[in-house]
Amino acid sequence: MIKTIEIGSCVLVQGLVVRDLPNGQVAVRVGEQTFVGRAVPTHRHS
Repeated sequence: MIKTIEIGSCVLVQGLVVRDLPNGQVAVRVGEQTFVGRAVPTHRHS
């Protein structure tokens, strides 16, 4: 699954989910790098 995370006040990263961490953060992989941050909420329009 692809997820967008926020790793700074203005920095977003989108990648494949590696794992959900116990502190509520998410690890995603982009190429060979792994980033950890807060998941960006998704909005669905009906």
